[in-house]
Amino acid sequence: MALRTRALFLVLLVAVPYLASAKDDPPQVVALRQRLAALQADPQAAESARYERLQAEQAVNAIAEAKRKEQEQALYVADRRVEIAETSVRTALARRDLDRLDATRNELLIEASRRDAARARQEAEQLRVQAQIQAEESDRLRQAAEEETLARQDAEAALTSVAGKQTAKLNAAQQKAAQLAREEAELMSGTKLPASRFEARGEVFTLAGDAFNGKALASPAQGQAKALAEYLNIGKKGRVTVIAYGADAATAKARGEALRDTLVAAGAGANRFQVSAGKGAPTKARAAEVVISP
Repeated sequence: MALRTRALFLVLLVAVPYLASAKDDPPQVVALRQRLAALQADPQAAESARYERLQAEQAVNAIAEAKRKEQEQALYVADRRVEIAETSVRTALARRDLDRLDATRNELLIEASRRDAARARQEAEQLRVQAQIQAEESDRLRQAAEEETLARQDAEAALTSVAGKQTAKLNAAQQKAAQLAREEAELMSGTKLPASRFEARGEVFTLAGDAFNGKALASPAQGQAKALAEYLNIGKKGRVTVIAYGADAATAKARGEALRDTLVAAGAGANRFQVSAGKGAPTKARAAEVVISP
């Protein structure tokens, strides 16, 4: 009730100058001034469509200065200007609401991704513990089976099968955790990560041949480095090796250091990195690699 009373007071406060200055205006002009006054009094619309509202006010004021035969045309123009101002205000308010909804949606997506990543990391840890327990049990059974060769062979075959299944589950869980961490890093940074693959040496991210301008990191690759730094901070705790390629060893080393410095500036721990020059010249598909040790 208090808010409604305050809004009515604002409308009257803004409308008084219009009405006082136009007491002899025709009803159509009075109605236009009242619509403008309503726009001026709306606190949400105060900062919206200022130019359109000014044009509308000028068009309404021009009615009184128009010649008699031009009155109808001036009234038509003023009505269109007021309508444009009202539409512009509604559009600006709708766009503001849409921006707020987009921001809320992004926050919800990031929070959901974080929860999924945390759940996946927890599952991976549980499987790791199970694999460790299974390995310890394997050692105990092998020691007990030494007294009988056939029993030992049977036990080792069974344990090998179980260990293989357990390792496969662990690898699948780790890859799922890595995928969720990649999605979270891309959401947080707003940039896609470089292409990656899993090898014996660890997870390998590859930056394409256009990643460098001379010895400096190019602008698109800087965005990828920011996403990669987010990924390293989310859940990847191993050592990181930066391998860069160039026309000579000095250029390759300088490129690797530039990439490492960009990752550190984006928040990755400096003590985790090792930089080395790759063997061979860069190619269109490979200018540098970032290897995360398992």
